[in-house]
Amino acid sequence: MTKPDTATKILRAAHRLFDREGADAVTMRRVAEQVGITPMAIYRHFPNREALLKRLSDDSFNSTARTWLENADDADILKRLYRTQENYLDYALEHPHLFDHAFSVRREDARRFPEDFRRRQSPTLNVVADTLAEGMRLGLLRQDDPWAVAMTFWAHAHGLIALYRAGRFSYGEARFRKFYAESLGRLIDGIKA
Repeated sequence: MTKPDTATKILRAAHRLFDREGADAVTMRRVAEQVGITPMAIYRHFPNREALLKRLSDDSFNSTARTWLENADDADILKRLYRTQENYLDYALEHPHLFDHAFSVRREDARRFPEDFRRRQSPTLNVVADTLAEGMRLGLLRQDDPWAVAMTFWAHAHGLIALYRAGRFSYGEARFRKFYAESLGRLIDGIKA
């Protein structure tokens, strides 16, 4: 097994800090302490803190998309749609700081709807839009703009997650997950052919 290079060690340390404490915890000094290098050594690999945070976000998006794609081989389109949104909920609850930075905080490099998404710049929403387009092509789902419907799915799931995390549900996690799945079911029933 090969030893990770310095850039990989930096990313792993930054990811751990981010995941535990949020973006504010990712300072060059703290990352350097975790890796056992000087803060200046980080600049050989990342030009600034923003570049490091962007890389963490990009890696997070790509990792999430890989998880979603692993479920993309299921022949049942509706199950695949559910799974993407269940994966989204899992990610939000397991990695709240990364989730917030990726999906809930205003960032200059954030993708914008519709242009960036239609140009397939979102590794995560591409999976949802492709699944919806396939369902429409097969006649399982009503004909519509797959990107607009994908954004509707995202907004619906994100809104429920944001409300849950803000304490707007009296449910514990298990009951919220059940409500979330039922709510997605209502949304999917509304787009069936």
